[in-house]
Amino acid sequence: MWRILRPRGILIRGTSDYGRWLWWVIEAACLRRFGTLGPSVSTPVLRSDNGLIFQSRRFRTACRDCRLHQEFIRPYTPEQTGMIERFFRSFKEKCVWHHQFHNFGQARTAISTWIQWCDKARPHQALR
Repeated sequence: MWRILRPRGILIRGTSDYGRWLWWVIEAACLRRFGTLGPSVSTPVLRSDNGLIFQSRRFRTACRDCRLHQEFIRPYTPEQTGMIERFFRSFKEKCVWHHQFHNFGQARTAISTWIQWCDKARPHQALR
């Protein structure tokens, strides 16, 4: 379970056992990203795979309450979410697999540091 909110998007990792926590993450991320939970000119889209957490009643209700349009990719087509799939691949290869976390605090520190490096210090291929 990580609560990492990025300026350009939302990184959510959760399970249905953490319904209240998950609602708080969605609410906080929407407020930070869009400045409001109310209606806006365009409805923000939350695109996800077809995992059970994203189809749960609690998650759908949270999306509706935050006025997010929930959109699912077609089954068995991970290329439709290629950017986030690539992010998680890099995240695992370059951060998670290099550490042996003994507690949540260690994980949070390492992951936050890696995401900050990724967003600010990492040389981006398009800039070469």
